[in-house]
Amino acid sequence: MRARTSTGQVYALLADGTQVEIRQLTEADREAVCALHRDLSDESLYLRFFGLNRGMADRIADQVCRPDGSGHAALGVWLRGELIGIAEYEPSDAPGEAEIAMAVADRMHHRGVGTLLLEHLGSLARENGIVAFRADTLAENGPMLRVFADAGMPAKRRASSGVVEITMPLVSDEHYLDVVAERERSADVASLLPLFRPRAVAVVGASRRAGTVGASVLRNIAAGGYAGRLYAVNPHAAGTELHGVPCVAAVSDLPGPVDLAVITVPADAVTGVAAECGAFGIPAVVVITSGLTADQGGELLAACREHGIRLVGPNCLGVADTGTELDATFAARRPAPGVAGVAVQSGGVGIALIDHLSRLGIGVSSFASLGDKYDVSANDMLMWWESEQTTRLGLLHVESFGSPRKFARTARRVASRMPLLTVLAGRSGPGTKAAASHTAAAATPEATRRALFEQAGIVATDDLGELVDAAALLASQAPPAGPRVAVVSNAGGAGVLAADACVDAGLTVPTLGAAARRRLTAVLPACSSVADPVDTTAAVSAETFQQAIRLVAADPSVDAVLAVVAPTALADLTSALDGCAKPVAAVVLGQPETVLISDQGVPCYAYPESAARALAHAWSYARRRDQAPGLPPELPGLRAGEAARLIGGFLADVPEGGWLPPVQAFELLELYGLPLAPWRWACGEQEAIAAADELGGPVVVKADVEGVLHKTAAGALRLDLRGPEDVRDAYRALADRFGDRLRGAIVQRMAAEGVEVLCGAVQDDVFGPVVIFGAGGVDTEALADRTARLAPLTEREAGELAREPRVSALLAGHPARPAGDLPALRDALLRLSRLVADLPEIAELDLNPTIVRPDGVVAVDARIRLAPGRVWDPYLRRLR
Repeated sequence: MRARTSTGQVYALLADGTQVEIRQLTEADREAVCALHRDLSDESLYLRFFGLNRGMADRIADQVCRPDGSGHAALGVWLRGELIGIAEYEPSDAPGEAEIAMAVADRMHHRGVGTLLLEHLGSLARENGIVAFRADTLAENGPMLRVFADAGMPAKRRASSGVVEITMPLVSDEHYLDVVAERERSADVASLLPLFRPRAVAVVGASRRAGTVGASVLRNIAAGGYAGRLYAVNPHAAGTELHGVPCVAAVSDLPGPVDLAVITVPADAVTGVAAECGAFGIPAVVVITSGLTADQGGELLAACREHGIRLVGPNCLGVADTGTELDATFAARRPAPGVAGVAVQSGGVGIALIDHLSRLGIGVSSFASLGDKYDVSANDMLMWWESEQTTRLGLLHVESFGSPRKFARTARRVASRMPLLTVLAGRSGPGTKAAASHTAAAATPEATRRALFEQAGIVATDDLGELVDAAALLASQAPPAGPRVAVVSNAGGAGVLAADACVDAGLTVPTLGAAARRRLTAVLPACSSVADPVDTTAAVSAETFQQAIRLVAADPSVDAVLAVVAPTALADLTSALDGCAKPVAAVVLGQPETVLISDQGVPCYAYPESAARALAHAWSYARRRDQAPGLPPELPGLRAGEAARLIGGFLADVPEGGWLPPVQAFELLELYGLPLAPWRWACGEQEAIAAADELGGPVVVKADVEGVLHKTAAGALRLDLRGPEDVRDAYRALADRFGDRLRGAIVQRMAAEGVEVLCGAVQDDVFGPVVIFGAGGVDTEALADRTARLAPLTEREAGELAREPRVSALLAGHPARPAGDLPALRDALLRLSRLVADLPEIAELDLNPTIVRPDGVVAVDARIRLAPGRVWDPYLRRLR
């Protein structure tokens, strides 16, 4: 069902950042395979074949290039059209095991070719049911033994007569993913060095006319202090200088090596220029040009791939790096040097962030306007920031994702050492799916993006102003250790508004301890208030106001201080904000915008709401940074093999996919231990009566009618049936209503009353499996009370899902309703997440309603839609 016998053309990076192509070998590659083996040195030939028989090249080529089938697979790596390495596996005698072999061109040794091949071959093998690789290697073959040792898989060795037999289980656990991620980070950073640390830059399409993009980019680089060599390329100005920069007619006329080309030519000329850059050996390009057609865009990317070029854009503002004083943008103002890395898809958002960060004094370390994001993406920028020492804060504006799961894993790692912030783009857009189920309706772009950012540890704001406000706090103050915020104000009414704003933002305003209140009473005027919020009165001096802030911060019940200042002619209280031992955010009433003030850079906001939200975001970052993400738990009783066979049988009969019949849907859920109200299948009145008698108690009869998903709305449901006559009448009524369309009915014991929730999942084309949880029942869509996480869930994430929607207040219980069985709910969510993570053919899954009671959880209805699964490895090293 899920076997994959060929790989599409993909690109990846070697250890030194060199770009290569990886694809499955075919009969057309036979001569290239022969040539690779003929060119091996005697030593390499001996180590590969345990001998020096050069006549083996033809036989090996026939073996590895034969058509797909019999469990064989072979991959090749190409560098600019030359085959530089191959790897293959053949089934062995042991079930689920395959023997592997590889060969790498002598000149490409020690550049990571073998490791890259092993990763891709292992991914292909896992998808095709291989669970372990075995290899026989000469004990003197140190390079090959190192490839296996460095793979990250738990290899076992057995040596005999100078031969080492290696067995590697094809695990994809956290250790393996960490090892692969480190290789990817190192290679990716090497490939980005020409982009952000270029020794020479050429602006192709530079113009002498002021006000053009080419002229603006050239002037920004020249005027910004960039110390490397700078050239202009324009056939109409060759031999002259443009804005003081020497100009040549074409890329091929450049007088020396160039690391970075900034392309500003018209759309129909972009691909040709990129190809010229590749032929000249330029490893990185930024394409400013917009308006490329789909065909032109495809040709541009193909040209960059062919020549191993890293590409930013097209349709972008450019790149900047203040460490090298490179400003290769057409922005009106240069970014001030600083500590914030910025990656945006929108050039306008980039300009705004550059200006705000520069104005605040935070400054920018590196900037990339990713534009249409053909190649270099937010993932690349995260790894770049992680690897250099200047960046202490990352700001992202991301509208689309190439590999969300890799992005989330990378971001989670980077966020452990620096805050990452983003703004949620496209929140008002409609869902991208035709909502055939409640779950599909709930899985909007906003829900899935929020889930991704939550799990990645990224602070997600709702608008650009909120993003800048949070950045101001996180760049200048340590994040608070908790959510408890004390309010100190010289204006009582403003202090009350600030306390309200903190509560609205999800923070708490604690009651100060008796010792803190006594000390405050001793220093503040008699008419002040030492409750929280603390009102110092307007007559307070700067010294006393500062003392009050420090006394409040010293209270062990306080994690941060929000100081609210109403400016008066009596004293400048903004001078009193320094020297606090805990994070401080300030509000100056009447101030027009956020600024950083005082020697320690205390963020000062115009409104209490802005300060409170910034503190809440800082606490959210700290909380996630300090919590281990955890791993999806091992769950007992999962019968994955039987579930895969059930799905495979359905798709064999219905290749295009469709909704599982109710019986198969219920059976599939039971294979993963999901709790269902006891049920039976019935065809006819007598079977329904017998089923009801066997189940006992009040029952429900649900008609199985093709095309009917929401049974209540279609009149396909009969409730609270208490005897044979009720059951008979109900079945007859359904038969009368639906006639020949009635295929039978589910008879189910009626569940006891509880809180109705929705548990569901969808396979998103970009994000993969997404679990949805929220208020359930017939009103679920109207209430729109739900949250989401990417599957598979950890125990912590399952708990967050259960706590975040508003319906969680009912689950926690109150005087009129006992608390629900939250451990059972978390277990159900974990099992659901594993089901959809293990089986990508599940396109939609809806358990609505699921009833949560004090004594357990039970789903009373289920809808499952299957589709041919797209099997892919989200963590495999490859370029977008």
